[in-house]
Amino acid sequence: MASKTRSEEQVAASAVRAEPFVEGGTAAVAQTRVRPQEGMERAMKTAEEALAFGQGNVAALVRSGQIWAAGLQDLGKQVAATAQEQIANTMSAFKAIAGAKSVSDAIAAQAALARTTIERTVAESGRITETSLKLTEQAMAPVAARVSLAVEKFGRAA
Repeated sequence: MASKTRSEEQVAASAVRAEPFVEGGTAAVAQTRVRPQEGMERAMKTAEEALAFGQGNVAALVRSGQIWAAGLQDLGKQVAATAQEQIANTMSAFKAIAGAKSVSDAIAAQAALARTTIERTVAESGRITETSLKLTEQAMAPVAARVSLAVEKFGRAA
């Protein structure tokens, strides 16, 4: 085999000089594959976190609705019991008015009925208002917790 000609030597020398560029180009191509993959992985992780956060929000809304429904049911039972008690008291007072021996006794019985009705109505209104406020606070607690979590989570990311 003959020795290398000058052009073969030049080609070989060029190849040696080009080798770092080829390696650099190969590394650059590899990086262009890695960066989009890393970006896609971050995007998928973010999407999964967003989905999980959304599911937590739905769970909080469902829990809030359950608390609200149960509270309204209890409140309705209380109102019905109070109404039933008031009807019984009113019937008792009408019997007393009907059985009165004099007009002044009938007027006194009617005044007593009015007074007790007003007192019970005011007391019951206060109790219902207090119960309603507590119910609202309890029903909103799961949603408020999610809002706090969102502020903490997304406030930190900003």
